Amino acid sequence: MPKETVMLSQNLNPFVQGVLKDDYELVTMPEGGPGALGEKAADIRAVVAFGGFSGVEMDALPNLEIIACPGVGYDGIDTSHAAERGIIVTHTPNVLNDEVADTAIALLLNAVRRLYAAERYLREGRWETEGSFPLSPFSVKGRKVGLYGLGRIGLEIASRLEPFKVDISYHTRSPKKGVDYAYHPTLASLAEAVDTLICIVPKTPETHKVVNAEILSALGPDGILVNVGRGWSVDEDALIAALEAGTIGGAGLDVFYEEPHVPEKLRGFDNVSLLPHVASASVPTRQGMAQLVADNLKGWFAEGRPVTPVPETPVPPKA
Repeated sequence: MPKETVMLSQNLNPFVQGVLKDDYELVTMPEGGPGALGEKAADIRAVVAFGGFSGVEMDALPNLEIIACPGVGYDGIDTSHAAERGIIVTHTPNVLNDEVADTAIALLLNAVRRLYAAERYLREGRWETEGSFPLSPFSVKGRKVGLYGLGRIGLEIASRLEPFKVDISYHTRSPKKGVDYAYHPTLASLAEAVDTLICIVPKTPETHKVVNAEILSALGPDGILVNVGRGWSVDEDALIAALEAGTIGGAGLDVFYEEPHVPEKLRGFDNVSLLPHVASASVPTRQGMAQLVADNLKGWFAEGRPVTPVPETPVPPKA
């Protein structure tokens, strides 16, 4: 039987091609976009896209049925247009929950205890020449931690925080059933109640730069901001100003507003831990994400039932 044709966008998880190459004819999207494929565009029924896929790109593929995103965030894919055309969009939730939650805790510990600065102090030989590294001004124990977002990853972060002897509360659009953590109806209310804010929210119009000067000020001079969601949600100019003024005590960031650009001033703070968007970047996790992409495509082509469709493009119920 002839193989189905799948188009791969650029910047994909390197394991994706490995799990697909035996079962599909793989085509790499040209630099000019799918419109540059010519007659080959009509053969493509599936796309694997990370980072974005527009309605214009979809319309260049007349027989497109499914877009598989090898990541949990799919905000760059025009799901509204996909729904209008009857195209299913899938993503890879759950596979990366543990890795991202672990990274959030690591960023919190680094920011509070300034472990990166301490390691650099040792590596530069300053321990031997200048004596002991300065005491870290904060401790994790006894902190009041607020989670902005309490989805799958947020719940994993919360479960990891419990043994650290901290108070946990959260803000989402509505209270979560079966959750005992204190709920705050607004982000401002949460920030007033806590000294540590961990952001794990997607990129939506409602989350754009919501962590602003007011929210940062509410955290106070002992406050710590951790972001493993989207850089979109933090006003980086306000964050830099708060760090310069001592309005907050530190930050741990894995995501940034204009990646891979990171403001030079952010890179200069010893009380800020910075990572290049690597929260899910382990071999086992990326292999799992690639396998879920393959499972989604297999489920779709075999019986029209992908494993993890996004809610904006639900699969019609079986007749």
